[in-house]
Amino acid sequence: MTREVTFESLRRFEPMSDKHIIAVGHASLDYVYRIDAFPSSPTKMRAKSHVASGGGMAANASAALARLGGNVSLWARIGDDAAGGLIRHQLRAAGVGTSHVRAFDGVSSATAAVIVDMRGERLVISEDDHEFPLIADWLPLSDVADAAVVMSDLTWLEGTLAVFAEARAQGVPTVLDIDLDSGALLKHVIGLTDYAIFSAPAFRSFLPDGSDEERLNRLVQSGIRHAGVTLGSKGYLWSAHGNRTGFEPAFEVDVVDTTGAGDAFHGAFAWSVAQGLDDANCVRNASAVAAMSCTGLGARAALPDAEQLASFLAKAR
Repeated sequence: MTREVTFESLRRFEPMSDKHIIAVGHASLDYVYRIDAFPSSPTKMRAKSHVASGGGMAANASAALARLGGNVSLWARIGDDAAGGLIRHQLRAAGVGTSHVRAFDGVSSATAAVIVDMRGERLVISEDDHEFPLIADWLPLSDVADAAVVMSDLTWLEGTLAVFAEARAQGVPTVLDIDLDSGALLKHVIGLTDYAIFSAPAFRSFLPDGSDEERLNRLVQSGIRHAGVTLGSKGYLWSAHGNRTGFEPAFEVDVVDTTGAGDAFHGAFAWSVAQGLDDANCVRNASAVAAMSCTGLGARAALPDAEQLASFLAKAR
């Protein structure tokens, strides 16, 4: 039986510092190498610098959220291997709760090689073990009732469905990060989503017809509270319940590495929702954090705290 979505039933958001935020999805280990420029043909090169950095969309979003002062826990799957140990260590160092990051025997943790040129453009080569158990019956769904926000990157459909269904039943808002190759999974989750945030390629793949504004309006008319699309250096376009629309231009920064900028956007957006902010301020905070994250090498090196975010926004105005 399909449950009708009504916006009147959604919780009125108030700042809730004692409430936690739950992120469901991907955690990996990134090996990031910075080079002068990408070669025109295969060759051997020496990196100018490199870091081993925590990665994964949900994990990076959680790190951004924790850096802002949010109480966040990641619900994710890793392998019982050396990379998994580093992933867990770096999450803890970032202030992310890892009690429900589960290590599985016989599978390899996700890793990625990230090559970044001096303009901040990147090549990402990633690998996930396809033997990860899909079942989500080990997740503590009773914790969802006490959450301020639940978010997911849609890389683990079974986990996302279980948590989002419980969030909807408890009136807890849900934030979904929708990237390319999510289309086949999205149809299962979109009806449980309050804030749907697309990358530009995923947006135009999932909704191929009409202008960006028309497509966003269709999503909102279907029952989503807020639908938006990240447009990289061009900014963020959004539509929300109540005939509200907006466009937030991208902030100008000295770009070092764009890896994880979208993840930082989603983490800051969820943090802002938990603070009870309106759509426009959620978007502005998220856009600023995403821009600031691009000023360091790796997805987490330049994530700002709340004070640094406030200072950045004050100067931007």
